[in-house]
Amino acid sequence: MQSDERHWTQVYKHKAHTALSWYQDVPEPSLRALSRFGASPSCSLIDVGGGASNLVDALLEQEWEDITVLDIAAPALQAAKARLGPLADKVRWEVADITDWHPSRTFDVWHDRAAFHFLTVPEQREAYRLALSHGVAEGGLVIISTFALDGPEMCSGLPAQRYDAARLAVEMSDTLGLIESWRNDHITPWGANQSFNWCAFHRIA
Repeated sequence: MQSDERHWTQVYKHKAHTALSWYQDVPEPSLRALSRFGASPSCSLIDVGGGASNLVDALLEQEWEDITVLDIAAPALQAAKARLGPLADKVRWEVADITDWHPSRTFDVWHDRAAFHFLTVPEQREAYRLALSHGVAEGGLVIISTFALDGPEMCSGLPAQRYDAARLAVEMSDTLGLIESWRNDHITPWGANQSFNWCAFHRIA
């Protein structure tokens, strides 16, 4: 997926992360979801496609100790590290394409806000599921957020796959059991509304 790597590297090189559509000053939807489904600072967590997101800052403030952030774009992770300063040493950083990533361990929590919906080719989604199946502990919590059916068809110059809970559950049915789903409207830095579909799953196989 070298073309995707180049694309996202250029995105982060030419724009501050605070100017990107998915930016949140405080990642309240993610934090609420983690709390609602029992994830605590004693859990291990991987943020897939975390990029320069402020989620890692919030988790460190809550004293999470086992955090991994994975992203395809090295500049995104570099921006997060620079922002965190010495606290960055408390986090594991992985520059990798999730569709070509082989986890060396399992995590209690898999968090993905807006990475999966960029996988528009079936083979990409199959590779994602394979990584997830190897990277989530049995019974682990999986939180995935995608554009909803009335959400954008394009984002940052790339097509996006839109989902409702039923469609996402079918995609994940071999590995995950759906716990709950909900919708959330995200307001971009320039005031546009984006409809998101959120799903919480547990690892069953």
